[in-house]
Amino acid sequence: MHFHILTLFPEMVLQGLHTSILARAMERGLISADAVNIRDYTMDRRHGRVDDYTYGGGAGMLMQAQPVYDCIEAVQSSLQKRARVVFLTPQGRVFNQSIAAELAQEEELILLCGHYEGIDERVLEESVDDSISIGDYVLTGGELPAMIVVDAVSRLIPGVLGNGASAETDSFQDGLLEYPQYSRPEVWHGRKVPDILLSGDHAKVDAWRHSKALDRTRERRPDLFQAYMQNHPEEKAAGKNLPDGCN
Repeated sequence: MHFHILTLFPEMVLQGLHTSILARAMERGLISADAVNIRDYTMDRRHGRVDDYTYGGGAGMLMQAQPVYDCIEAVQSSLQKRARVVFLTPQGRVFNQSIAAELAQEEELILLCGHYEGIDERVLEESVDDSISIGDYVLTGGELPAMIVVDAVSRLIPGVLGNGASAETDSFQDGLLEYPQYSRPEVWHGRKVPDILLSGDHAKVDAWRHSKALDRTRERRPDLFQAYMQNHPEEKAAGKNLPDGCN
């Protein structure tokens, strides 16, 4: 999968993505990402200006339609078929694991990063297919949200994670938060790993983990818990279906 990130700050994006798991995935050719500088497409060659005052007044500057449009079209023209264009904005649908899985089906993805007061509405209407927000708050630009989308989507590309099962047990993957996890030593600061995890009984371990996932979701995200229970009427109330010896 290839990500094309359209931004005024390509260095910020590339430095953030070319590390850790994503960097290894790029080295193996599983994913790729490039940052395209929108400023390279402005007609104001002398000053490199991409913004102007808004019609109707108001504070702040707005990114102009022309450089954004030309940048998108330049990327689209380099591809065999037109790619989906996603604008990162607080006004978009809130990003979640389901949307990440949806985007992971794309071969090419163009992520458009806004700045200042945003982008001229006309180019958004003409060239953007989808708008995504990473939450109900405002950042200085779309670069961090774009990197979050790349990270979340890349984890779902086969082979990116060392263990393919890791993504299957992530929080939100089945509608629940992930169960608590433990590693060595067996006792740390007087806190012992739950006995069930040392039992070797995989069926009981799975049941314990599912029950803990239910408990954690009910406590921390009651909205998710209610939705899960509506979709799984056969499930008992969290904490009521622990197998013997799991407490």
